[in-house]
Amino acid sequence: MTGSTSKKVVVRRFEREPVLGFVNPRTYLTPGGIEILTRTGSIALVPYGEVKAVCFVRDFEGIEPGPAQQLFHTRPKTDGLWVRMRFRDGELMDGLLANNLLQLEPSGFTVVPPNPFSNSQRLFVPRQALLEMQVLGVVGSPLRRRKKAPAAGQMEMFPKD
Repeated sequence: MTGSTSKKVVVRRFEREPVLGFVNPRTYLTPGGIEILTRTGSIALVPYGEVKAVCFVRDFEGIEPGPAQQLFHTRPKTDGLWVRMRFRDGELMDGLLANNLLQLEPSGFTVVPPNPFSNSQRLFVPRQALLEMQVLGVVGSPLRRRKKAPAAGQMEMFPKD
């Protein structure tokens, strides 16, 4: 999420209308909540208790109420932790969490949604929005078996020039 200093977001809230605007990816998480510059030009601080997810979007046009695809239909191919989140309102959503503990935020989790090619590229989910978060799998684990080297003395089938 590098490049420009502000990113387009849709802040999905429980029982309220979403807030559309811009955030600075380095400073939008404050102790009091999500700091957002609304499309009307005012700064708003949305408390974590109201936030369901912060969706980093490509465009504000055609905003859907949430990510179009909520669950992975097959095992994801991208490296990371495959997680399933259960929100306070009972909604289920899958995502890929970075397999790096240094990237974990104290206030929540940044995940890649099941369809990264949709309008929502990444999601930030506050801890307060979740009832449960399960790890369903580790994709691209460094502990997986490596291919064995060819046996010593074995003749190559197609020798290199």
